[in-house]
Amino acid sequence: MIDNLDKAIISTLQDNARISYAEIAKQHSVSPATIHVRVEKLRQAGIITGTHVHVDARKLGYDVCCFIGINLARAGDYPSALAQLNALPEVVEAHYTTGQYSIFIKVMVRSIDDLQNLLINKIQPIEEIQATETLISLQQPIMRQIQV
Repeated sequence: MIDNLDKAIISTLQDNARISYAEIAKQHSVSPATIHVRVEKLRQAGIITGTHVHVDARKLGYDVCCFIGINLARAGDYPSALAQLNALPEVVEAHYTTGQYSIFIKVMVRSIDDLQNLLINKIQPIEEIQATETLISLQQPIMRQIQV
């Protein structure tokens, strides 16, 4: 269980992961050592899983973001298909889902030509994949972390 101080620490770190423990301590009227102990406790519990830098993919030349719904030939094909998808650097997220698709992935590529190459030469040849449907993202107006 986490208490209100833990929630406040998480919220503060989500807003600015580079903030010092001393600054967080000052904001919440506790010692920096208390913040350190709490953050370590949250890490050990698997609640805080890392510190992240958010990168603007478009500024690095990745102009195409899309989502691909994947239907597998058989439910038992999931581990093998996932391993092969994981080997593709263009795949930045994968979700095992209910509903229309077995797997739903997010991919980032530099161009539509790169997307076509990814689909034809890397994803569709995966034996376990029966069919795909590609949805191109036009913009991402909301991007946020879960709030505690």
